[in-house]
Amino acid sequence: MEHDSDQLLVNTIKALSMDAVQAANSGHPGAPMGLADVASVLWTRHLTVDPTQPEFYDRDRFVLSGGHGSMLLYSLLHLSGFDLPLAEIKNFRQLHSKTPGHPENIMTAGVETTTGPLGQGISNAVGMALAERYLAARYNRGDYRIVDHFTYVLCGDGDLQEGISYEACSFAGHQGLGKLVMLYDDNQITIDGSTDLSWNEDVDARFEAMGWHTQSVDGHDREAIDVAIEEAKAVTDRPSMIRCRTHIGHGSPNKQDTSAAHGAPLGEEEIRLTKAAMGWVPTQAFVVPDEAYAAFAPMRIRGAKKGADWAVGFEAYQAEYPELAAQWLQIHTGDGLPDDLEASLDGAVDGSMATRKASGGALAILADKVPQLWGGSADLAGSNNTTIADEPSCQADSPGGRNLSFGIREHGMGGIMNGIALHGGLIPYGGTFLTFSDYMRGSIRLAALMEQRVVYVFTHDSIFLGEDGPTHQAVEHAMALRLIPNLDVLRPCDARETAACWAAALRQVKGPSALLLTRQGVPSIEGTQAAFTGVKKGAYILSTDDDPELVLMATGSEVQLIVGAAKQLREDGRRVRVVSVPSMDRFLASDGAEQAAVLPPDVTRRLAVEAGRTMGWQSLVGSTGSVVGIDRFGESAPADVLAEHFGFTVDNVLRAAKALL
Repeated sequence: MEHDSDQLLVNTIKALSMDAVQAANSGHPGAPMGLADVASVLWTRHLTVDPTQPEFYDRDRFVLSGGHGSMLLYSLLHLSGFDLPLAEIKNFRQLHSKTPGHPENIMTAGVETTTGPLGQGISNAVGMALAERYLAARYNRGDYRIVDHFTYVLCGDGDLQEGISYEACSFAGHQGLGKLVMLYDDNQITIDGSTDLSWNEDVDARFEAMGWHTQSVDGHDREAIDVAIEEAKAVTDRPSMIRCRTHIGHGSPNKQDTSAAHGAPLGEEEIRLTKAAMGWVPTQAFVVPDEAYAAFAPMRIRGAKKGADWAVGFEAYQAEYPELAAQWLQIHTGDGLPDDLEASLDGAVDGSMATRKASGGALAILADKVPQLWGGSADLAGSNNTTIADEPSCQADSPGGRNLSFGIREHGMGGIMNGIALHGGLIPYGGTFLTFSDYMRGSIRLAALMEQRVVYVFTHDSIFLGEDGPTHQAVEHAMALRLIPNLDVLRPCDARETAACWAAALRQVKGPSALLLTRQGVPSIEGTQAAFTGVKKGAYILSTDDDPELVLMATGSEVQLIVGAAKQLREDGRRVRVVSVPSMDRFLASDGAEQAAVLPPDVTRRLAVEAGRTMGWQSLVGSTGSVVGIDRFGESAPADVLAEHFGFTVDNVLRAAKALL
C-alpha cells in the first residue's frame, strides 16, 4: 500500500542526488531523480540483501547498468545501512572516496559490478543470472535450495542502444533465464537530446522477439511498479523486461525531460525550486529524515532472515550431502583450487602439438580437478579446444551443462563472463580467435579493472594461422593486450608451458588472464620442464652458457627459432643465453634482482623474437638490443610461406644475432 513514507523516501533519494552532484560540480542528477520511484519500490519491497553481510552467498544481485546514475545507488546503499556513511555521499567523485563517479565493485560495499560503459551492466547481470541457475542445478537437492535468488538490473536507453546489450539479451532469452528481471528506464533522453534523434524502435517487440516476457508501466506509479515486479518474478521460463516510462530529472521545474538534467549539476537555483516543489527544506543540503532510514527496515529484516535460514539449512544440507557441501565450501574459500593442481598438470600434457591442442588437454585434466571451471566459446569450440568432453551443453533444459555455447557474440561473451565471475563460486573461461579480442576489449578492460578471475582462450595467435589472411591474423593484439593494467597475457611456447600457463591463470585470483595459443604445431622445447616455476616469474632460462655475451628471448611459437639459432651460434663458439618469456607482464612486475637473474644487466646484446608488433620489447632488449617482429599486416598464404616471407626463420634470427655480435 502507498504510504507517506514512500514519497518521503523518494524525495530523500532525489535530494541526496541533487546535493551530491552539486557539491562535486560534476555528475548526473537526472537518472537518479527519474528512477527514484522504481528503485525505492524494488529495494524496499523486493530486493533481498543484508547490509551487514554484503557478501552473503544467496543474496539477490542488483546491477545499475547506467553507472552514470551512481548517486541513485549510493543513496540506496547509504539509506539501507551498507557501509557508506553520509560523509562519503558528501565526498562524491573526490579522490579516494567510496563514491567514485561510476560505481566500482572493489571500492564500495554493496556494489556488485563496475559500470559506466553502457551495456556492460546488462551483460554482467545476464552472467550473474546464468551462474545462479547453473549453481542451483549443480548443488540444490530436494528441498535444500542453497542457491535461490534473483538478479535485477536497471538500464536505460543508452544501455539498450549499445550492441553488447543485444548480444547478451539475445543469449539470455535463448537460455530462458527466468530469474533475471530488467527494469528499463524509458526516459527518452540521451546526452544529445531526445532519443528520436537516433532511435525509434519498438523495444517491447524487440525483447519479445528475443524470448523475453515484457510489461510496460508508468515509472512513477509505485503500485504499478510493485505489481509488475511481482508478475516478473512469477515468470520462471523467460527473463523479464519491465519498461518504466519515466521523466529524467523528475520534479525539476525547468530541467525535467531535458538533456540538461543528464550530465551536469542542476544549479543552486534549480535545486532550490525543486526542493520547494517537493516540500523539502530548500536551503539545506544533505538532509536525511529518520523516516528515510526506517523505510528500509523491511529489506534489512528480509535479508537478515534469509541469511539466518540459509545457515540453518546449509548445516542440514552438510549432514545429508557431505560431499556436495564440502565442494561448495571449497569453491567459495580462498582460491578454491586443490594444492596438487600443478602436480596434476606437470608432465601430463607433453609432446609436439599446437598449443591450442595442448590447452584442450590441460582443460580435460582441470575439469576434474576444478569443479568451478566453466565456459565455452564464441562459436569456435572445435578450433579453440574449449569443450569439456562427455559433458552436456548448458541450455534452458540442461542448466547444469558444463559447456557454454555463447554464439557469435564475442563482446557479449566477455560481459557475461565478467558477470559469472562477479557472482562468485565459478571461474569462467571463453574462447575465440585472438584477432577477435578486439570485439571484446571493453569487457576485458573491465575484468582487469574489477580484478576478476576470468580466463580468455585466444587461439590462432599470429600470422601463422595462414590462408585466412590478414583479417584473421593477429599482429598487434598481444602487445595491445599487454597494455591493459592487471591483465596477465600468457603466450606459451609448447605443450608443457601451456599447462603451466593454465595453472598460473587459475592461481591469478585478482585479475584476468589471456592465453595466446597457436593454430600450428610446435615442437617440445628442451628446458620447459621448468615451466611451472618459470611461468610464475614471467620469464626463465631455457639454456645458458657461462658468462653469456648474447641473450636470445622469445614467446610462443618463436621460441623454437631462438633455440635453433642458439645451437648454431654455440657451434661457432659464441656464448648464449636462451630465455622464454611466457608473460612479459609478470616479468616486468618482478623485482630488479629477479629480472637481473634472467637478463644480466651487463649483457646488453639482446635479441627478442615475436610474430607481432616490435613496440614494447624495448623494455626488455634495451636501447642496444633489437627485435625480430612484424610491424605491418600479414598476407594470405600457407604458414611456412609466411614464415619465410616475413623472416621468422632460424637463418634470419641468426643473421640478427650476428649483427648484434
